[in-house]
Amino acid sequence: MQTVYLIACLVGLTLLTSAAEAREVRGSAYVRDADTVVVGGTPVRLNGVDAPETSNRYGRAAKSFMERLLRGRTVICDLNGERTYDRWVGTCYIQVDGEYVDIGAVVIANGHALDCRRYSGGRYRALEPAGARSRLPQAGYC
Repeated sequence: MQTVYLIACLVGLTLLTSAAEAREVRGSAYVRDADTVVVGGTPVRLNGVDAPETSNRYGRAAKSFMERLLRGRTVICDLNGERTYDRWVGTCYIQVDGEYVDIGAVVIANGHALDCRRYSGGRYRALEPAGARSRLPQAGYC
């Protein structure tokens, strides 16, 4: 009986910890680059999105695109509880014409980033425009 109770408590604590780590943040966004935004003071790495660094012209163009896309909008991010460096990992959305739109999908579909299959499971690959893979560098970790 005590063993069953102990196991149930441990499972419950694991579920509570996972639920506490995964959360939502919302607010205006500051764009670090095309795959990292700071929403309501929380740095968020867009899950499954591989954008070029701002040290090259493609990265600067991608950052500029994201700044225009998010300007004046409320950004909502569903965080998955994982962290990378100082950032939480998540999927972020904006409302466009009454619908919530995944900003990672938008930046990829507009040719400013690539699908990082290792983390996305390939969900964005079909959105990549022709030629994006030959023009944009892919991070080795993808």
